Amino acid sequence: MNPALDLGYRLVALASCVYCARKAWYGFAEGKIQFVSDDWLDWSRWSRQMFYRDTMPIRYWMQVGGSAFGAVLCLVGAIIGWQPNS
Repeated sequence: MNPALDLGYRLVALASCVYCARKAWYGFAEGKIQFVSDDWLDWSRWSRQMFYRDTMPIRYWMQVGGSAFGAVLCLVGAIIGWQPNS
């Protein structure tokens, strides 16, 4: 196992954790969150939807919960690291 690969994996996982946590926190604090698109090639208006806590509570809480869950998963990945079967 290359230690540079493990370090790179941990840094990317930590950066993703910070990004997801900030998105969830600011979404919770401001009462609005932008749609998290799973399609990297979709640059349409659907990938830039904004969900508000008062008008669309179910979609809002789904996005906040998904971002928080992603932050937790990335934190676990940063702590555990890359451990392929050897």
